[in-house]
Amino acid sequence: ERAAVIRSQVNQVEDALKIDRRKKDELEENKNTLRDRVTEVKINLNSLKDRMQVEFNVDITALEELELFGEKGSEGFNPAETEADMIKLRQRIQNYGEVNPMAVEAYNEMKERYDFINTQKQDLLDAKASLLQTIEEIDTTATQKFMESFTKIRDNFKRVFQTLFSEGDTCDLTLAQPESPLDSDIDIIAKPKGKRPLTINQLSGGEKTLTAISLLFAIYLVKPAPFCIFDEVDAPLDDANIDKFNNIVTEFSGESQFIIVTHNKRTMVATNVMYGVTMEESGVSKVAAVDLVALNLA
Repeated sequence: ERAAVIRSQVNQVEDALKIDRRKKDELEENKNTLRDRVTEVKINLNSLKDRMQVEFNVDITALEELELFGEKGSEGFNPAETEADMIKLRQRIQNYGEVNPMAVEAYNEMKERYDFINTQKQDLLDAKASLLQTIEEIDTTATQKFMESFTKIRDNFKRVFQTLFSEGDTCDLTLAQPESPLDSDIDIIAKPKGKRPLTINQLSGGEKTLTAISLLFAIYLVKPAPFCIFDEVDAPLDDANIDKFNNIVTEFSGESQFIIVTHNKRTMVATNVMYGVTMEESGVSKVAAVDLVALNLA
């Protein structure tokens, strides 16, 4: 009877041992299954890391690991919202269409062209600024030179005019636009004694001629030329004015040589050498020279 009790206890222990061994086997199997699952998860995680690095250029190895599993998930993490955001991003990426592999090359070509055009544009702007500065300097210098010459010619005009006209006759040169002398018209004012003409056209032919001669000599005095040619300028003048003209030509003949085309005898007498053009035969011209200075000395 005692042996039966012992045998019964042994059987109970063996049954319990079998149950524990079966549980152990199940736990071992579950452990292996979990180990395989962990390995699979690690492989998927590494694959996701590589995909994020390649497709999105995002390195998640340095990010803090989050607890993504469980009913509530990690603090501040909403799986449903994250899934919705991921779907939206995937749709946006799909809407972009296929990637153009030539886009970078095309961009580089366009950028090179753009940089070249910008460089050319800047060169043109610099050249424009330089030209404007040069034009301003030229205008300043030209205005200064013009005003210096204009002042000298004006003073000479008044002096020569007084020589050709009578005492009390006045003249002047004025700028219609003094603020812009290079673009301004020049008004010639000549007022013989007893006349008050509004314009030079109201003067007589002789007065116009003397005024023009005065202006020519005023310009000549600024920079005397080696030769001066007058073509019948004495034609409108009377004898008294011709003498005045001859006197001023004689006065300036020490610095320049004057060649005068004339039909006036008083002018011919005042010259040093006279050249006459004759036609002894039809269609054949002949020049005859007479040295009046030599004749007078003889």
